[in-house]
Amino acid sequence: ELGKKAEQGVEVKILYDDMGSRGLRKKGLRPFRNKGGHAEAFFPSKLPLINLRMNNRNHRKIVVIDGQIGYVGGFNVGDEYLGKSKKFGYWRDTHLRIVGDAVNALQLRFILDWNSQATRDHISYDDRYFPDVNSGGTIGVQIASSGPDEEWEQIKYGYLKMISSAKKSIYIQSPYFIPDQAFLDSIKIAALGGVDVNIMIPNKPDHPFVFWATLKNAASLLDAGVKVFHYDNGFLHSKTLVIDDEIASVGTANMDHRSFTLNFEVNAFIYDQQIAKKLKQAFIDDLAVSSELTKARYANRSLWIKFKEGISQLLSPIL
Repeated sequence: ELGKKAEQGVEVKILYDDMGSRGLRKKGLRPFRNKGGHAEAFFPSKLPLINLRMNNRNHRKIVVIDGQIGYVGGFNVGDEYLGKSKKFGYWRDTHLRIVGDAVNALQLRFILDWNSQATRDHISYDDRYFPDVNSGGTIGVQIASSGPDEEWEQIKYGYLKMISSAKKSIYIQSPYFIPDQAFLDSIKIAALGGVDVNIMIPNKPDHPFVFWATLKNAASLLDAGVKVFHYDNGFLHSKTLVIDDEIASVGTANMDHRSFTLNFEVNAFIYDQQIAKKLKQAFIDDLAVSSELTKARYANRSLWIKFKEGISQLLSPIL
């Protein structure tokens, strides 16, 4: 379909992460390019099977159409994200469709990323890519980006600011939950201060070490009164945070060291009660196909699981 649009004269550009798209070969993009499409790899490897920038991956998922409609969230492009994987089954994710001024920030983020990698066909910062869009909306949306090229860990700091501001409730969904101790302590402080804290994580691994480290970290919050749930109906890939039915975040960043420090990420921070309540309700709906990780259940885990948790905890700084 993208090739068809390129043939029709639409300017179509694809920027893909080289390390994360190892199955995508240049010949696979040839038909798209032959129809007039443009594609570039982010931090392409010059050596077969070796990528010296493998730790710095473009984890952003951005689509911008005519400078007027933007998409951002957890969905990548692949069969498994459509629920076609036998291993993962149903793929539970959260993605946003945005119209209005916030699309300009997504467009700018894409152009900056494209121009940093493009060997040709650089995109100008022309007004035609940033049309005046009067959506008539009143929802406040802030696009936050972070990456190893940034001075500040904007998404992490945004998360911490939201968590520390919570007075009633916190709802978190994250497939990977391996933050640093200060981040964990901020959640404990909120829970011990009477905030209702709920965290949902997957119940099946896509990366075993990450899965067991996630379990260990989430379980470490139980004594503080945090409620932890395993999503049982497939694979949970959603990255959402909802605070007090007022503020929410949806994006690409997991709550782990890799997303906060190493990867290039983008999130939408949303300041709107209606959207926050919808995202909270999505969490509550997911509880119907989830199971709670109680202190008793966690205490009864096998020695083998404890061993895997221990190894994963040692590796957590590089996961």
